[in-house]
Amino acid sequence: MKMPSLTVQIFIGLVIGILVGWQFPEVGVNLSVGADVFLRLIKTIIAPLIFATLVVGIAGTGSMHAVGRLSLKSLIYFEAVTTFALFIGLLVVNVMQPGAGISLAAATGGASNATAEALLAKQPQGGELITHVFPTSVIDAMARGDVLQIVVFTILFATAASAVKAEPVINLARSLADVMFKYTEYVMKVAPVGVACAMAATVGKHGLMVLLSLGKLVGTLYLALVIFVVCVLLPIATFARIPIKKFIGAVKEPFIIAFSTTSSEAALPKAMLAMERIGVPRSIVSFVLPLGYTFNLDGTTLYLSLAAMFVAQAAGVNMPIEQQLLMLLTLMLTSKGVAAVPRASLVILAGTLATFNLPLSGIALILGVDTLMDMARTSVNVLGNCLASAVIAKWEGVFGTSDDVVPDNLDNGLPEGVSIPAEATAVN
Repeated sequence: MKMPSLTVQIFIGLVIGILVGWQFPEVGVNLSVGADVFLRLIKTIIAPLIFATLVVGIAGTGSMHAVGRLSLKSLIYFEAVTTFALFIGLLVVNVMQPGAGISLAAATGGASNATAEALLAKQPQGGELITHVFPTSVIDAMARGDVLQIVVFTILFATAASAVKAEPVINLARSLADVMFKYTEYVMKVAPVGVACAMAATVGKHGLMVLLSLGKLVGTLYLALVIFVVCVLLPIATFARIPIKKFIGAVKEPFIIAFSTTSSEAALPKAMLAMERIGVPRSIVSFVLPLGYTFNLDGTTLYLSLAAMFVAQAAGVNMPIEQQLLMLLTLMLTSKGVAAVPRASLVILAGTLATFNLPLSGIALILGVDTLMDMARTSVNVLGNCLASAVIAKWEGVFGTSDDVVPDNLDNGLPEGVSIPAEATAVN
């Protein structure tokens, strides 16, 4: 009897987790150990995988010009798409008015601003956003899983390796990438169990009411994200001539993993393999996806504009359109540092509320349903970054031209024996 595909297994795990958390909440909470183990295994993959694939991809080009061109195209794309996300969040929240009629003080039970002020204190200020990009120690950056710092170090390292023609180092990176893809295959076999444990713990801790509390706010976010996907990402994919059906088939597994674990990191290794499967060269995937984790968080940026206006509505503050546009401009800048701190979206939200003199106690209200909203925004972040890698590959004219495409036989998870070619694909 043929085993169901990994996607089906993950979905089954999702449903089982909800049922266990609902019927046996104490058991569900205790199953958080399983979810933590799965996430830790995933996090062990990220640093060596990004390092190895970027070294092979960049050192194979032998050209900083190619890397610079790819960086410029990626950042232009990221800025354009996240700006659309901010505008859609602002438009939908003004139409739906989820905060109207809510008494902020009553809803938060007079909660103090202590939590929000603590978040605000963590927000990087001014030059800290720039200095944070550069690691003091790559070992420390890898231990913390700071994707942006790992990428910056690896770009410089790979450029130096190319300049001195360090073939042994490049060959070592190639072998490391090979090992990490096989390691990923093993870890992904337990993804359905990890997803089930994560959902059981969430529902067991918060109850099914986590799916119902502040329903209008949650519904507004989900509606805005659907509008963003249909009205922004789908037209971009169509215009760039991305094979829609093949793309959807490739991203469904990382999308479900991100939704159920509320972790973009958990979906990264599978997303990288999925994009290679449909024809995005490894050199593009290993550069664009990690970079997008800081500069292209579509779901999170949309959430920020929507959540800030929700607090204003709940507080009875009437913000004129000019002030709303100024807030959008502020979020366009501050959201680019969203990956620099823990609980990043709430930190940036706290800073935005303080900037516009909105009550920080609004965060206490949002925290009640933040888990459910985090599921949606995280999965859209992963979807947006996967599409970005495909679009950049099309823009570079290398989509479907690489020899390092993952085989299409992924019925039961990742392929057996993913291999890396003798020569890495160059960024043309």
